[in-house]
Amino acid sequence: MSAFSESLSKAWELVLGADPVLLHTAGLSLFVSGSATIYAAVLGLALGAWLAVARFPGRRLLQGFMSTLLALPSVVVGLVVYLLLSRSGPLGSWGILFTPQAMIFAQTFLVLPVIAALSQQLVGDALREGGDQLRSMGASRFTAACLMLLHERWAVLTILLTAFGRAISEVGAVMIVGGNIDGLTRVITTTVALETSKGDLPLALALGLVLLGMVAVVNALIAGVKTLQRRQGTQGRCQA
Repeated sequence: MSAFSESLSKAWELVLGADPVLLHTAGLSLFVSGSATIYAAVLGLALGAWLAVARFPGRRLLQGFMSTLLALPSVVVGLVVYLLLSRSGPLGSWGILFTPQAMIFAQTFLVLPVIAALSQQLVGDALREGGDQLRSMGASRFTAACLMLLHERWAVLTILLTAFGRAISEVGAVMIVGGNIDGLTRVITTTVALETSKGDLPLALALGLVLLGMVAVVNALIAGVKTLQRRQGTQGRCQA
């Protein structure tokens, strides 16, 4: 039996046997990335709605900056957050460096531009189709933008799932600000990197399989949301 086959066989045993280390690592990954996505959603959806309707000098420059941040490497986010949270940094008094809270902080800033940029585009397109009707009823620009987010809830859910997928699969930011501490800040991606370097390939493969499963579930949910969105649109046109 080859080394790969043997490692894969042991990896499946760890997955099917619900290995405690595997469960703890996966649970922490879900907690960190899920929390970061929720925090980023609160800020990003509001920011995206505002950018879609705001009128001020430099608006296009800010929109371009947000789009640029979509390709920002996670290690750069981790470095910036590390400098902010270090003892000599402006947020050093918080004392959360090398904790799950620091990892949530980093991932929030990592996926915030994703949610803001995509929601801005979504709101802008929706307002061009139905914004005049809302404004004729007395709604302000920002109120109309927020109402469009509610109306396009399926598309918003797709954006949030995309952001979650980005968060849970990154390694650079959480490695830098979390420190990859055993039993405290090791998530799936950082543990895979560590165990591979140590030669514990079965555990690394097992975690890789779990991560692959999580990403597959996210992709399936996105596909399901899009299907529901298309059906809702078809039903709406038939009723009209």
